[in-house]
Amino acid sequence: MKNDRFLIGILVGVFLIILLSLGAYMIRQNSNMVLPEDQPEGVVNNYILALYDKDYEKAYAYLATGDFKPTLEAFRQAFISGSLNLGYVSMKIGETVVSDQQATVYLTFIHGSNGPFSEPYREQQIALLVLENGAWKISSLPYPLWNWDWYQEVPK
Repeated sequence: MKNDRFLIGILVGVFLIILLSLGAYMIRQNSNMVLPEDQPEGVVNNYILALYDKDYEKAYAYLATGDFKPTLEAFRQAFISGSLNLGYVSMKIGETVVSDQQATVYLTFIHGSNGPFSEPYREQQIALLVLENGAWKISSLPYPLWNWDWYQEVPK
């Protein structure tokens, strides 16, 4: 009889752990939500989600127009070739500062560790956006979300 209670206790404990794991999984899945594009942080979030989904046309649509903007094929090729590799990087969107036709979105990149005893490290960066025809467009992002030669004049 005492063994039956012990076994039931173990089974209930395992069941609770499974429920907690499923709950954490569901919460984590919902953290990658598409945000409204009427705010600069929503545009940055959706750009990154499009890159993770390998929807390069959608990500390209978030780029600002301008001299020396990369073509869609050059943009796509930067990610496919591995020149830009999102790897083990996650990102947290912080404060947004809007000033007239420009916006700065503060980002925290969290780089994964390479070994079992090393800690991930955080890096503060910014995204720059401009207001074009009533829509926020990205004019600059840090690596690995942006290639160094985009919007740069090609040397002759």
